[in-house]
Amino acid sequence: MNRKLLLATTIGAILITGCSEPSGQKAQAPSPNVVTQDVSVIPLQSSRAYIGRIEAVEDASITAQVSGYILSRNFTEGQIVQKGELLYTIDPAPFEALVANAKAAVAQANAALKKAQLDFERAQDLLPRGSISKSEYDALNAALLGAEAQLEASRAQLNSSEVSLSHTKIVAPFKGRVGESQASIGDLVSPNSGILTTLVSLDPIHTSFSMSERERLNFGMDKMEGDGSSESNSVEVHVKLENDEYFEHLGQLDFIDNRINTNTGTISLRAIVDNPDYRLLPGQHISVELREKQANDVNVIPRRAVQTDLEGHFVMVVREGNIAERVNVTLGAQTEQGIVIKTGLQPEDVVITQGLQRVRNGVTVKVSEHVDVGTSAEQ
Repeated sequence: MNRKLLLATTIGAILITGCSEPSGQKAQAPSPNVVTQDVSVIPLQSSRAYIGRIEAVEDASITAQVSGYILSRNFTEGQIVQKGELLYTIDPAPFEALVANAKAAVAQANAALKKAQLDFERAQDLLPRGSISKSEYDALNAALLGAEAQLEASRAQLNSSEVSLSHTKIVAPFKGRVGESQASIGDLVSPNSGILTTLVSLDPIHTSFSMSERERLNFGMDKMEGDGSSESNSVEVHVKLENDEYFEHLGQLDFIDNRINTNTGTISLRAIVDNPDYRLLPGQHISVELREKQANDVNVIPRRAVQTDLEGHFVMVVREGNIAERVNVTLGAQTEQGIVIKTGLQPEDVVITQGLQRVRNGVTVKVSEHVDVGTSAEQ
């Protein structure tokens, strides 16, 4: 009997002990430790980079406008020539002869006109006295008019001959760098001979590039004239060279095309850039960076604070009482200070940057370290 009582007591103790264990297991889990940081507010100039190409403002193909033999070439290939500088000389002798003949024709026409004027003046005195007939008077008047017309024709021929003579001296139409010569001394050239050489201007110079229709709207290009007006001056044009160096001179938008290319969905733009040292050459590949002149304040946080799921990008924000709350955000550009947050955060918000693995929406967190604004340069 005593043994049965002892056994029952032992079993009861075991049951009591077993029933007390679940209540210990239900003890609240400790709050996850996290590191937080304030949202940084920094001034930012929005920018976009595009692939571009250098083009000359002036690009001329030098050709002969009259026929003749080249007597001299007056430039060194590849040199900078000034506006009006002599490039080629074509044998002027045939054209000088034409000018001389035209001058003689003008002299003859002047003499004929003088005689016609004298004859008509006499006719004006004789007609009232009946010494000549009306038909004779009309004939003399017509002769005077014909002489005047002949003089004008002779003068026009002289002008044409002088223009042809001037074309025997081929000069640079603007300042620029002359290319390789395609003609030599002694060659017979004519307007059909093709290009003798080329000339391109180098200062200033154009940078041409294209942007998508969406970027055009986002950047406000639809409000710009592209003619150097104040609206066009709201952006800075930076030229980046192939060696990743920025060109020392800023550009200015001077052309925005009037239609979208239906094949590419892009619009063509162009900027003009000072190029005093001729570092930029036509055909050169460059990167064109458009940057807003006016900086705007933006919210920035470390990139590692941003998480992504099926709903998009989000961050965990610490609210009053150390409660973690999910906030959906829209990301902007990456900067040296961190990632720009376009929407979702306020300057006074505090985001969780470390310990995010155990953090869920509505969970109480324990802040083990807090980074104040301006003390971290982490991206």
